[in-house]
Formats: sequence, C-alpha cells, structure tokens
Amino acid sequence: MMTRRVFSTALPMSVPASFAAPAKLPTAAGPQFIVAALSMLDSKCRLDDALIRDYLFYLAAGGADGVLVMGTTGEFASFSVKERKQSLESTLRHRKTLSVMCQIGAGNLPDTLELLDHAAGAGADSVLVLPPYYFKNPSVDGLVSFFEPVLRAAKLPVLLYNIPQLSGAPVTPELLRRLAPFERLYGMKDSYSKVDAMVAFLREFPKLKILTGVPGNMEANLKNHGAGGLTGNGSVFVRETAAILTAHRESKDLSEPQRKLNEAAATLLAGYDGVPAMKYALSLMGMKESPVRPPFVPLGEAKRKELADRLRRYRG
Repeated sequence: MMTRRVFSTALPMSVPASFAAPAKLPTAAGPQFIVAALSMLDSKCRLDDALIRDYLFYLAAGGADGVLVMGTTGEFASFSVKERKQSLESTLRHRKTLSVMCQIGAGNLPDTLELLDHAAGAGADSVLVLPPYYFKNPSVDGLVSFFEPVLRAAKLPVLLYNIPQLSGAPVTPELLRRLAPFERLYGMKDSYSKVDAMVAFLREFPKLKILTGVPGNMEANLKNHGAGGLTGNGSVFVRETAAILTAHRESKDLSEPQRKLNEAAATLLAGYDGVPAMKYALSLMGMKESPVRPPFVPLGEAKRKELADRLRRYRG
C-alpha cells in the first residue's frame, strides 16, 4: 500500500506558476487520459497545497496524462472565483509532466471571462467551459450568446462541457455547428451521451477533440477516433483507466481493460455520493483524506465500512 510519505518523495515544495513545466495540449499526441481532479482540502476546508502536490504525483505515477481543475468532481460550484484561481495556481506549481485543463464555467459571463483570462495568464494548457446554469433549458441562441464572447476572448483551446443532467443545458449538434467557425473551439467533454450519441458527435465533428466523461464509453470513444477519457473516478481507478489508453497505443484489444474498468467503477456506483466516496477511497490507498464542502457531507461510518469492503474484494 502506498503511503502519504511515499507520495511526497522527491517532490519540490513549491514551483512558481510562471516557471511551471510546459506540457502538451490535451490530445496533442493522440488520445489521452485526463483525470477530473478532486479538490484537496485541509481540516478547515481550505485548499491544501501540499496535499495537491501529493495527489498529482499519485495520478502521474498511475499513468494519467493530465488533470482537469475545478470540474464537477472538483466541487467547483462550492468555491469562490478567488479560490478557483488558487486551485489552478497550486496545480500548475506541482504539475510536473501533466497537462492542465481548467474548468472556467460559471453561472454568469463576467466570472467566466475573468477565469478564462486568469487561466491563460497562469499557464493552463486549455479550458473547459460549462454552460451557464440555474436557468434551465436555455435556447440555442441563448447558449451561443454566452459562448461566443468566451471563444472571441480565448487565448487557449476551449472545450465545451456537456453534462445536462447537472447543468440543465445540453451541448447539442446544432450548438456545435453554430460555434464551429471559431478557431479556439477545440473540442468537448461529453459526460452524458450514450455510445450511439457519442459516436454520432465523433462522426459529425471529426476536427473536434471529443473526450468522454463516461468511463464505460472509453473503448467506443477510442475505436471511433475520439480524443480519450476525462473521468472523475480516474482518481480512484487511475491504473485501470490508463490501461485502456496503453492498450490503444500498443494496438491491442481494448475489451479486456474496459471490462476491468467497468468492474472497478461498479464499486462506486451504488449508494454513494461520488465526491465523498472518492476522497475516502483515496484515503484507503494511503493518502490523507480530504474533507468535502457543503452540500456534500463525509460518508457515514456504515457507508465507509461498506465501501472499504467492496474495494477490498475488488482489489483481491
């Protein structure tokens, strides 16, 4: 079992963001595995720079190509704009060879544009943009009016975030067609579509880098010339997810590593809030357990024991 002391070995205490090691754009060297990173916090629920450092080392050692900062798994909606900037800066200090994508979407355009400008200045490789949320089911015209200023102002590649089960605003083929003329439109993270719908996106928009946020869609994404995976449970199952990319790069069959990832992912599917469960699962692997912010609460003792037993049975 890896320990927190092992995680910390040979890592610098601090590297200024302006001197962060350069990394390739996500998917620049072919399909990639990007982890939708958790936000690692101290006992007072403040961002913990040392724990972020240890966590990134763990992800890179497990085979991740990059990380997404302040996505859904990162509890972005529970942090202020100032804290979201701090989270990105901490990640960039400790990135090593990881590419860094930053989710900049907010419920309003001014905050989104502020976070976009900060991401470029801090040294992120790309940005992911959630549609504006709270006002559900906006028109395509309304979404275009939100995304166009972002794409005009962007100095980095921009990916749209399709997660309508939470945002209430789907990224549709019509929306992508409307935004296609913008040079900075780089791709999409699709955390919603079933396989057939995802493949339809891939076929209609072959120039866009479409990553799946659904772990079970990894094999289908890669077989249909997708850009790879950007998943939250990649934190816990980093090696299982990376194994699918390794098989793809070595032109091997993907069905067996996909089956193993599906088996692993099933341990987290039933009866748990995802973020608290993932943070607790990491503590079972030797990391210090990070708190969560409201509205999440830590797993209760019964759930902790149940999850520990399930992961122990899976690991054998």
